[in-house]
Amino acid sequence: MSATDVDDLEQRLRRRPKQERSRERVEEILRVAKTLIGEKGIDGMTMREVALLTGGPIASVYQYFPNKSAIIAMLYEQHAANTRGGIEASLAGVRDLAGVRDAADAILDGYYLQVAGDPAIQDLLNAIQADKELQNMDIAETRRQAEMFGAMASHLVAEADRERFGRLVFLLFHLASGMVRLAITLPAAEAEMMLVDFKQIIHGQLASFRAADTSAGNGKSP
Repeated sequence: MSATDVDDLEQRLRRRPKQERSRERVEEILRVAKTLIGEKGIDGMTMREVALLTGGPIASVYQYFPNKSAIIAMLYEQHAANTRGGIEASLAGVRDLAGVRDAADAILDGYYLQVAGDPAIQDLLNAIQADKELQNMDIAETRRQAEMFGAMASHLVAEADRERFGRLVFLLFHLASGMVRLAITLPAAEAEMMLVDFKQIIHGQLASFRAADTSAGNGKSP
């Protein structure tokens, strides 16, 4: 997680930790809360039990988080930051539209494994969809990730197609999130085929874009 991501996360706290000990306290609260969510679900995680398992008074939890929703929101932010890191890594070094397609596949596979392997994240994402404020945060994050993808890849698309490319990326990112939530509820073989089918949708849409003309101004002949 980058220093910028950490800074963004800390701004969501009721009290921003200024010392290493305080940061460690916040991380411990989040770690315990996530463990409890994985074991008991969102409803089973309580502020009192988080305080008990982190070895401090409940006031020390409320010092940083005003309520359970604030903990859920920050855990979601951590998940989102990890997802953005995967997007950036997958797009690094991409040179053409075939590389964009392969990067999209890698991002989808990575996201599926990230969610499927973490019961707490699964409950977290389901809870997000049931809370209007958190759902809006999720949509905003999806747009942020799509814009990140576009910023790293749209220069490979013909200039006339870039606005449509941005819209499509946003739509596909939104649909991918729902598809992954569905896939993890299915038998492994069916989930795998669903991933394959969704990749084919991505490939088909990307095939509709023209490559940017990279010959002009680079010293190469057309």
